[in-house]
Amino acid sequence: MRIALLFAAALLAGCTAHSPRPTAPEADAMAGVAAADRPVIVEAWRSSAHAGDELDSLATWPTPEGGTWLIATAKRTHQLRVFDADTGAMLRTVGARGAMPGQFDRPNGIAVHGDLVFVAERDNHRVQVLSLPGFTPLAAFGADDLRSPYGLWVHETAPDALEVYVTDSFMDGADHKQVPDFTRLDQRVRRYRFEAHDGGSPKVTALGAFGATDAQSALRIVESIAGDAAHDQLLIADEDLRHNATVHVYTLEGAYTGRALPAGTFDAEPEGIALWSCSVDGGYWIVADQLRPRTVFRVFERAQLAPAGSFTGTRVAATDGIALHPAPTARFPAGALFAVDDDASVVAFDLREVATALQLDPDCSR
Repeated sequence: MRIALLFAAALLAGCTAHSPRPTAPEADAMAGVAAADRPVIVEAWRSSAHAGDELDSLATWPTPEGGTWLIATAKRTHQLRVFDADTGAMLRTVGARGAMPGQFDRPNGIAVHGDLVFVAERDNHRVQVLSLPGFTPLAAFGADDLRSPYGLWVHETAPDALEVYVTDSFMDGADHKQVPDFTRLDQRVRRYRFEAHDGGSPKVTALGAFGATDAQSALRIVESIAGDAAHDQLLIADEDLRHNATVHVYTLEGAYTGRALPAGTFDAEPEGIALWSCSVDGGYWIVADQLRPRTVFRVFERAQLAPAGSFTGTRVAATDGIALHPAPTARFPAGALFAVDDDASVVAFDLREVATALQLDPDCSR
């Protein structure tokens, strides 16, 4: 089994306890930028709409033939949808509702590493692993630990060895919308070691859980998670608008750094998170602020998380998941950013246009 170094992760978003998605304010509370002055970048394409799917999270995969697939989770129809990343054309659907290998129950988070695709299933309480291009089931894990898995990030630690981080947004109450007692929030993120060798069955080892338990920094409602090994950073979004919806910074070992994006950074829920790695240690983070009538994509400097600007599309709204594909494709020589549009469609942005509009590091547009 090939586990390549090229890694495209969907980095993942959507509400645990759904609340009305706020409309965009007149000005950007974080930077004092009037909405009229924020760059508007035209979407390169928009896929056909599938309103019944409730699309959520995204990941990309470069095919052996030289194309690129964009894979989306469809929560309501319990499937994966595969799009052509250069055109937005829908190529195929994968799976059906069920608990057998190759079936899904409320698939949410998704990540791709090499030829492996990892899918978090909220209602099967597991992470399922399939091999590409055939989506052949290989393994499933986490059923003994996970209660309501949502987001995923996958990190290579050694040849044929991956660490998988899974956010677990279990809730209390009859309506499953009550944040648990703080003492239980040390289980908000679970870690696993996934080892796969040619000709052998994958081996999965549980590495424990983590999460802050104090009132100021506890992870109340979690989903999106993404990491940066070069800076030992793990970004975890807390979507609780009743407290302070923000992004907290942990180490890859699960220690809270005490850092978070300032209060007021987001006007709605921080949703998909993607790392834009333009060099060995340079680049940016992009986080979707889930607003109507248009999502605001907020950009932060990679190491220190200083604000680097924001932009919108012409129509993409209420974004859940995003995926950043940094490698060139036939349509996007400098890579592309993909985003879910209002649960029904997927859009693409040319990263060259983003870098130019926000006057970012020129390395990001090459």
